[in-house]
Amino acid sequence: MRRAVCPGSYDPATNGHLDIIERAAKLFDEVVVAVLVNPNKKGLFPIEERLEILREITAGLPNVRVDSWQGLLVDYCRQHGIIVIAKGLRSVSDFDYELQMAQMNRELSGVETLLMSNNPAYGFVSSSLVKEIASYGGDVKNLVPDVVFQRLSTKLARPDS
Repeated sequence: MRRAVCPGSYDPATNGHLDIIERAAKLFDEVVVAVLVNPNKKGLFPIEERLEILREITAGLPNVRVDSWQGLLVDYCRQHGIIVIAKGLRSVSDFDYELQMAQMNRELSGVETLLMSNNPAYGFVSSSLVKEIASYGGDVKNLVPDVVFQRLSTKLARPDS
C-alpha cells in the first residue's frame, strides 16, 4: 500500500488545503492528514477541534484518515510506513522553503516529497490570512469549507455584531 502524508497546522483548514488533500487521495492508496503539534504555538483552534474539523471535511474521501503528531515528520513517516510527504505550493517563496525541507527529510529518512502546485483560485489563501480577515469581520466564506466558516464565525463573533 502506498501511503502519503499531508502535514500542516490546519489552523484553520482552507479550501487550498482541501484541494491538495483531494488530489493526493487520487494518487495514493492512503493519505494521512497530519496535524503537526507545535507546543510553542497557541493556535486559534485547539488540536482536537482541528482534528474534528478535518475528519468532517474529508469524510467523503474513504482513503483519507486524520491524525496528529508532535516531533519530526519523518519519524511519523517511518513509524507508519509512509513513503511520501505531499505538500502544496502557492508561490516561489513556498518553493524555496519546501525544497529545503524536502531535501532535509530525504537526507534524514529517504522519504520523498511531492510538491504540488496549487489551484490558482487558492494561490493567495493561507490560514494566517484567513484568521486575520475573519477577525476583522471580513468575509472568508469562499476561502474555507463550510464547517470551518461556521466555526470561525462562532469563535470570532464580534460583540457589536
